Amino acid sequence: MRMKLSHFDFELPGNLISKYPAPNRDESRLMVVHRDTGKIEHKIFKDVINYFDEGDSLILNNTKVFPARLYGRKEKTGAKIEVFLLRELSKEMRLWDVLVDPARKIRVGNKLYFSDENDNDVLVAEVVDNTTSRGRTIRFLFDGETSEFTDLLNELGNTPLPKFITAQRELEDSDRERYQTLFAKEVGAVAAPTAGLHFSRELLKRCELKGVDFAEITLHIGLGTFRNIEVEDLSKHKMDAEYFNVPDQAVEVVNRSKAAGRKVCAVGTTSMRSIESAISATSMLKKASGWTNLFIFPPHDFHIANCMITNFHLPKSSLLIMACAFGGYDLVMDAYKEAVKEGYRFFSYGDAMLIL
Repeated sequence: MRMKLSHFDFELPGNLISKYPAPNRDESRLMVVHRDTGKIEHKIFKDVINYFDEGDSLILNNTKVFPARLYGRKEKTGAKIEVFLLRELSKEMRLWDVLVDPARKIRVGNKLYFSDENDNDVLVAEVVDNTTSRGRTIRFLFDGETSEFTDLLNELGNTPLPKFITAQRELEDSDRERYQTLFAKEVGAVAAPTAGLHFSRELLKRCELKGVDFAEITLHIGLGTFRNIEVEDLSKHKMDAEYFNVPDQAVEVVNRSKAAGRKVCAVGTTSMRSIESAISATSMLKKASGWTNLFIFPPHDFHIANCMITNFHLPKSSLLIMACAFGGYDLVMDAYKEAVKEGYRFFSYGDAMLIL
């Protein structure tokens, strides 16, 4: 059967979209789905350690979310403008690709002013190009050192929680820490690799003591991951390209586990996309970096990982579609029906699924 977008629709009650993370990272719920038997188990996330042994490997996306959402005002009119930083184009020229809202008010040549908490204007940007209907290229007019500029953006910026959440509640100080994995290192994402949010320091240490190896890769998540798919024929959907890096250390760890017939677990859809974008001629992992626009949908022949941790995703999302490609369409959709019935929490701050 050729899969279409409508196959991935399901009824999701709005109250199951989690507004807040679990009080403790590793105490989210965990649904364990066994592909070989179709068995479904209901656990707590910290129980995940019971499914891994010495020599197994976990592939972690170490991207770090930066505070990408800025609020400024337009020159002359003073109209309030939201500027969402997508990608730095030039460090020297301080050029950025951004989304603006409301877009109709922002034209090339406009200046945007950003104020600190005392309402002092501390940063100005000029709109230099249109990219898409909501997209603009802006240049920040700042003469100081790059480190000072970065510090200023961090001070002015807000945690880029998805609008699904901020439409229902205010941003809180705790979001800056909780919407970030504990292994985040490489700055560049505008959304968190949410499967990794469930790992506490204690759980990571327990995995390490058990002899489970960690392979760190990087994929800087852009908003394209959450963009609505607007074509029924999945082969016609184009993913936005995102930067990824699979370094030597990850290659060594993963291929050692793979060669020994051990578990190789992709923690999150972003880890899976990275490793599936870095496959050698012998179907092993290879060192690679660059831009990937790989869209994984059924049927897909997975080469590296034999298990996967992922959150519960929204209907018709590219993330759900990948989970179905890996776990099997019927099994994963049945698991989602069970998740709705059992009140699992969905989306970025929601619960997790382990597909074995």
